[in-house]
Formats: sequence, structure tokens, C-alpha cells
Amino acid sequence: MSLVGILLGLLNIAIVVAVLLLIGAIAVWVLGALGWPPPAPVQKGYLAVVALIALVLIIQLLLGVPQIHIIGAG
Repeated sequence: MSLVGILLGLLNIAIVVAVLLLIGAIAVWVLGALGWPPPAPVQKGYLAVVALIALVLIIQLLLGVPQIHIIGAG
């Protein structure tokens, strides 16, 4: 794998993590506005799940394991 491929893969991982964190922040904001803020352990658990997803993606990138494709064949 070339250096450009690795850099694009890392950029992809950063985008995935940013989107997941944005979804979590919006959920906390909406639930807080409704008067049901999620407790701190739930927020930390969500961050742990996001970190595990990022770790799996990095390992897949370094080992060359193909990621799961939802749309499309091959």
C-alpha cells in the first residue's frame, strides 16, 4: 500500500470518528434540551465505543483487511 493510500485511509478514519462524535454531541444536546441528559457513564461508554471503532479501523488499515461494504459488490 502506498503512502497516499495510508493517508487517505487515516483521513477516512478521522471523518468517521468526527461524524460519530458529532452524532453523540447532538444526542446529548437534544436530550439535555428535553430535560433528560444522559448520565456521565453513558457518555463515557459512547466515547469508548467510538474509540474501539477507530481502533478496529486503524488495525484494518494497517493489516490490509478489507472493510465491510454495505453498498456495492466486491
